[in-house]
Amino acid sequence: MSKTILTIDIGSTKICAIIAQVSDDNSVAIIGAGITKAQGLKRGSITNIELAAKSIRIAVSDAKRVAGSDIKSAVVSISGAYTKSLNANGIVNIPNKEISFKEIERVMQTSLYNANIPNEYEVLHALPFNFKVDDQDYIEDPLGMNASRLEVETHIITTQKSNLNNLRKAVRGAGIEVENIVLSAYASSIATLNDDEKEIGVAVIDMGGNTSNITIHSGNSIKYNDFLGVGSNHVTSDLSMALHTPLNIADAVKLKYGSLLEPSNELIELPVIGDEHRTQAVSLEVVHNVIFARVEETLMILAQFIENSGLKDQIGAGVVLTGGFSQMEGMRDLAIATFGSIPVRLARPKEMHGLFDTLRAPEYSTAIGLVMYSVSAYTPYEIDVNKKVRHSNEIPALNSSVHFENHLEIPTLQVENEHKREKMVTIAPQKAKEGEEAGSFNKFWNWATQLF
Repeated sequence: MSKTILTIDIGSTKICAIIAQVSDDNSVAIIGAGITKAQGLKRGSITNIELAAKSIRIAVSDAKRVAGSDIKSAVVSISGAYTKSLNANGIVNIPNKEISFKEIERVMQTSLYNANIPNEYEVLHALPFNFKVDDQDYIEDPLGMNASRLEVETHIITTQKSNLNNLRKAVRGAGIEVENIVLSAYASSIATLNDDEKEIGVAVIDMGGNTSNITIHSGNSIKYNDFLGVGSNHVTSDLSMALHTPLNIADAVKLKYGSLLEPSNELIELPVIGDEHRTQAVSLEVVHNVIFARVEETLMILAQFIENSGLKDQIGAGVVLTGGFSQMEGMRDLAIATFGSIPVRLARPKEMHGLFDTLRAPEYSTAIGLVMYSVSAYTPYEIDVNKKVRHSNEIPALNSSVHFENHLEIPTLQVENEHKREKMVTIAPQKAKEGEEAGSFNKFWNWATQLF
């Protein structure tokens, strides 16, 4: 039985809805997508619920029409704007001397308790980045190990409850229930990073229309995330003011002539703001200087974020740039010059079967990452916004809010997927080994009494 999933990337400039079909072997195929201009959002946050709901409804309707599906629940992205992150520790004793799911869940919850998160904030992700078994550090997966004590260091990402509630209201206003909420920068990193980069350490910068989000991965877990309210639309505004031309003309100039490489002395004719019947000659060198100044400043601030994180020496794989803003000609060269000796690469989302050509562009990294997050667990352990534990070795729990499509006459499509099956579950305690025999008899007796 195949499962249909809907993901919605709610950005400052666009809404992207993707419908994918997950077959029994957990292969994924995209079967529908809808993209529309975002309304009612500013710097990644909802400023008008009604307008945001309208934009979401249009994107979802287009995706449904292409897919032939009527799915009613979705995994949704949330911007890093106004999120706060902190690290916390947890310690528990192991009474049975063997670490079970119960102890892992208990130590993660202890770290949340020790974080003292304010009442007006809610946990978006709790990502353990260091398990310590007795005196041994950086255990990848402590499950089943013999120990007397288990410790964990957890990176906790929180956001204001009002942000989450407004997001849920906007999505529900579009006729869709929110199944899960994922930090947009986290989703982007899932879609662009490989295992080696995460293990060695890497910074991912998603450069969008109005925002730039940064996450730093080290040892397959996020250790740092931050947000900068600057994107490509700020370049448009700068050009409009510097060239005294309307915003739509400035945006067209940015898209056609925007480059960070050597400037040109060529002249172009542009209409004057307030009097569009009159034109003026503008040198492309001026255009280049305006764009260069804004982009250089943005990259310098992001470089300072990396410096302030204290993790600069842990990002051996360098910096990965993605998002629509990263496509500007010469962006990589300027980033290399700004970040110093750190290697830089430009990233598009990973390939996926049925992936439309449009969705292969860097600005859709978050949308593709949401699909991948919905299918697979990308950290060994995680507590999500629903306070459920996602574990990489658990069998997926069927969520009643997910719509299954049996009537779709769509060929089963395969995708190269190196990741494990989805594991969005609440982990149950595991019994100690010494009680297994008695437990087996009790299970048999309970079964027999229920049967007869």
